[in-house]
Amino acid sequence: MDKLVIKGGKRLSGTLPISGAKNAALTLIPCALLTEEPLTLRNLPRLADIDGFQHLMTQFGVTVSIAGSRPEDYGRVVTYEAPRITSTVAPYDLVRKMRASILVLGPMLARMGEATVSMPGGCAIGNRPIDLHLKALEAFGAEIELARGYVKAVAPDGGLPGGDLDFPVVSVGATENALMAAVLANGTSRLFNAAREPEIVDLCNLLAAMGAEIEGIGSSDLTIHGVKRLNGATYKVMADRIEAGSYACAVAITGGEARLEGANAHDMASTIHALQSIGVEIEEDKKGITVRANGALKPTNLTTAPFPGLATDMQAQLMSLLTKADGTSVLKETIFENRFMHVPELGRMGADIATEGRTAIVKGPAELTGAEVMATDLRASMSLVIAGLAAEGETTVRRLYHLDRGYERLEEKLQMLGADIERVGDD
Repeated sequence: MDKLVIKGGKRLSGTLPISGAKNAALTLIPCALLTEEPLTLRNLPRLADIDGFQHLMTQFGVTVSIAGSRPEDYGRVVTYEAPRITSTVAPYDLVRKMRASILVLGPMLARMGEATVSMPGGCAIGNRPIDLHLKALEAFGAEIELARGYVKAVAPDGGLPGGDLDFPVVSVGATENALMAAVLANGTSRLFNAAREPEIVDLCNLLAAMGAEIEGIGSSDLTIHGVKRLNGATYKVMADRIEAGSYACAVAITGGEARLEGANAHDMASTIHALQSIGVEIEEDKKGITVRANGALKPTNLTTAPFPGLATDMQAQLMSLLTKADGTSVLKETIFENRFMHVPELGRMGADIATEGRTAIVKGPAELTGAEVMATDLRASMSLVIAGLAAEGETTVRRLYHLDRGYERLEEKLQMLGADIERVGDD
C-alpha cells in the first residue's frame, strides 16, 4: 500500500489549478439516469470516488465515455448515456465504500418507478442516517421498504405525484436526492429548509439545463414543477471549494504565497473569513484567489455550520493551521459527532489539542515534528499532510486511499508549489 513521505519546512509558492468539485460531481453524475439523451460533464476530477460511482452507473446499463484522459490532464470530459436502464439495483459490493451511492435512489425512482439500493458506506466520521432521504421520497408518493441492508422504493403506477417536505434539519444529500426525484414527478413539489450549499446550486443549474423547472435556486425554499422528460446537456463541474481551502491552509502553514486558479471566492466565503481571522491574506478576483501568509498566525474561534456557515469538511485542515497560531483557539463541530479522529495523530507530531465532546481546544504555536501517522478519513488525511508540510523532519502518512477519494493528484500539485513530498510503495 502506498504512503506519502513529506519533508517539512519548505515554503510553498507558485500557481495551482483547482480541480472540479468531488462533492458536486458525485451529485451531477446520477442525473444521467434522468434522461435517454447523453449527459457530458466537463472538469470532472480524477478521483477514486468518481471511478467508483462510474462503475456503479455501468451496473444500470449506462455507457461511460472518457475524453481528456491523458496522464498530464487535470480534469476530464466524460459522457454518460442511458437510453435504456437495464437494472434498478445498486448492489452492496459497489455501494459499501461510498456514501454518495445513495444518490441514485431519487433519479432511478423518478425514471423507472422503482429502485433498490444497498445502505451506503463512506468515511467513519459519525452517524449519517438516510432517514431524511426516505422521508422526502415518501412525501413525493413513494413506498419505502427496508430489508436485509437494502432500501427499496416504489412509485405509484404512473409515477411519483410529487409533494411537500419541510426538512427538520438541513441535509445536503437528502436535498439532492429529493431534487432529482421531483424533477420528473407528475405535479409540483416543494422543499422547505433545504440545503443551500454551492453543490446544491450546481445540481439545480444542471437540472435546469436539462429542462427541469426549479424556482428558488440558492435559497432554502425550492419549488420543483415536474416535467415529462429531460434532455441531455453539456455542463462544467464547479471548482472544488474544499480543495481550494485545503491548499490555502497548506500554503499558509508554511508562510507561503500561492495563486489558486479557478477557486471561487463566493463559494468559499466562510473559509476565506476563517483564514483571514487567523491572519492569512486573501486576494480575490474573477479567476481565482491569491493566498499569502508572511506574518504570525493568530488564534481564533471557529464553529462549523450548514452553508453559508463554515463547512465541516474544512474543520480538520484549519485545525492543523491553528497549531501554529500564537495562542489558544477553539473549534466546535456541529455537523458530525465523530470528526476529531485526526487529533491523536496530530498529537503524535507535537500538537497540543484537547477535545471535550464536539469541541477542540488548540494551543499554539506548537513545535511540530515529523512522525508516522495514519489517515482516518478523507479530510483528516489532508490535515496530516498540512501539518507535515510545516513539521521539522520527515512525516509519513499511511492509508492513502482516503486521500485518493477526494484530492486529485495531491502530491503532484504540492510539488508544483515546491513541497518536498513523494508517494512511495510501502515496504
